[in-house]
Amino acid sequence: MTTTAPSQPRVWFITGASRGLGRAFTEAALAGGDRVIATARDVSPLDDLAAAHDGALVTLPLDISDHAAVVSTMDKAAAVFGGLDVVLNSAGQFLLGMIEETTEQQARAHLDTNFFGALWVAKAAIPHLRRRGGGRLLQVSSMGSVGGHASVGLYGAGKAALEAMTEALAMEVAQFGIAVTVLNAGGYDTGLFTKGLTNTEPDPAYADLRAELAAMWSEGVSDDPAKAAAVVHDIVNMPEPPRRAILGSTSFDIVRDIAKQRQADLERWEELSRAAGRG
Repeated sequence: MTTTAPSQPRVWFITGASRGLGRAFTEAALAGGDRVIATARDVSPLDDLAAAHDGALVTLPLDISDHAAVVSTMDKAAAVFGGLDVVLNSAGQFLLGMIEETTEQQARAHLDTNFFGALWVAKAAIPHLRRRGGGRLLQVSSMGSVGGHASVGLYGAGKAALEAMTEALAMEVAQFGIAVTVLNAGGYDTGLFTKGLTNTEPDPAYADLRAELAAMWSEGVSDDPAKAAAVVHDIVNMPEPPRRAILGSTSFDIVRDIAKQRQADLERWEELSRAAGRG
């Protein structure tokens, strides 16, 4: 793995910076000597960090589901230090519940943040990075994007849509020297399952499945977000960063196993697939 330290401090724009991975990314960037514009709906949890870094950290309140606010905040951020070099979209929410239980309002609110919010951030970032002559755009996704799973279907759907959009964007902006990376994060201690959680109203018809899932997930162990932040800092320093990076050993194993199963299914049903085509 080849990394190159920057010749001068970079400017980061980070969403969802008040807790979890976003906070860890912010701390790692500051520790590396860079400057950060950190955003969140509530930036007050960042007051201590801003006080400790003497002007290197500027906080701006932002709800990424508000398209107009994203554009204006990105413009303000670019003016703070004279441009942007790294844009890291870490803001997100978690919707827990069965598909049948999910209300229209819950589904739309969830996707407004996890998909459309990420889209608005990316769209607003590109002109600033292009003006800079290139840069880095990183989108925090999840290992849950690789396939739907009971009770987290909307979460997985939003992340899958985010990744498809981001892969297309990466092809479009490579000509401007902008490198785009999807970060597939796993089970980090981020507060996503508490402060960032919305629950559906439980339907008794799913009680047995819900109990089975709760027992399965209770065995999980959360990783330290600082470990992910250190890897992301290395990715930003790479001359040719990966298009996709899976964060965490458990996440890697799960994604690899799903990929193997899909390959096996592809080969199993090859004859059926080819029968639907020409020749």
